[in-house]
Amino acid sequence: MKQINWGFIGCGEVTEKKSGPAFNEVEGSQVIAVMSRTEEKARSYAERHHIPRWYTDAQELIDDPEINAIYIATPPSSHATFAIMAMKAGKPVYVEKPLAASYEDCVRINRISEQTGIPCFVAYYRRYLPYFQKVKGIIDNRVIGDVMDVKIRFSVPPRDLDYTSQKNLPWRLQPDISGGGYFYDLAPHQLDLMQYFFGVITRAHGYPANRAHLYKAEDTICASFMFENGVVGCGSWCFVAHKSAKEDCIDVIGDEGMLSFSVYNYAPIRLITSEGTTSITVPNPPYVQLPIIKAVIEDLQGISNCTCTSVSATPTNWVLDRILGKF
Repeated sequence: MKQINWGFIGCGEVTEKKSGPAFNEVEGSQVIAVMSRTEEKARSYAERHHIPRWYTDAQELIDDPEINAIYIATPPSSHATFAIMAMKAGKPVYVEKPLAASYEDCVRINRISEQTGIPCFVAYYRRYLPYFQKVKGIIDNRVIGDVMDVKIRFSVPPRDLDYTSQKNLPWRLQPDISGGGYFYDLAPHQLDLMQYFFGVITRAHGYPANRAHLYKAEDTICASFMFENGVVGCGSWCFVAHKSAKEDCIDVIGDEGMLSFSVYNYAPIRLITSEGTTSITVPNPPYVQLPIIKAVIEDLQGISNCTCTSVSATPTNWVLDRILGKF
């Protein structure tokens, strides 16, 4: 079995529990180095997670001869740069979502992956979670008949950090770093799942707005879209709503029933058919990225194929940019 030795570029919050520990849970995989621009952060992370060495320079980590795969967990604006650096060095990449801060950067990543023959995978880990596998099974088995319509509804109140001055805003609210505020951070998981279920979105249009003026990025977005199979859908996102309007729900409407589920709080799946209403609870693993990381590692080991590649992830960025009017 091929041994996969990982180097992390970035060691932020997502790596603490969602992803980081999972790399050592898979047979034939281990994390041997981590990089952060801040020496104290890199050293602390390495010590706390028992990682042999740390770097403050991404190129030095990529050039480490013992590392043969790279995990990129930095803000989206640097994903393309680090992914291309790694692939040109002959090392496969696993990138946090979204793949990049723009559709154009996604195309650049795919071009280098094709030219070098080095794979690039993307952390749309919800595709592999039991909860969403259950949703997909209900849809694929036509329990609700033919799907007619899809509706995404997401509303949350502002976070405390949203009220800080422009100089102290978190990177997610800086479009030049994140790609486009909370919408670019949270909607990718929803839109990726929709395309995983129904195929590529071929038409999309949006109405982005800044209603609360807490920051420059859009805080309220409405959109409509159509999938390649003819299914139509719409979405509404509000990141400055009153707490009474808090919602995380996707409705899938069929000609023989209806399916409702959440993306972020994993509320029980609600299935309504002529036979009545069923509530389905599906537990997820403690490290939510473990199933997809296992799939990536086994792909690199030649055991199986992971379909969550940069090519499959790129349409999500296309839809995001269309909705925000970036084209």
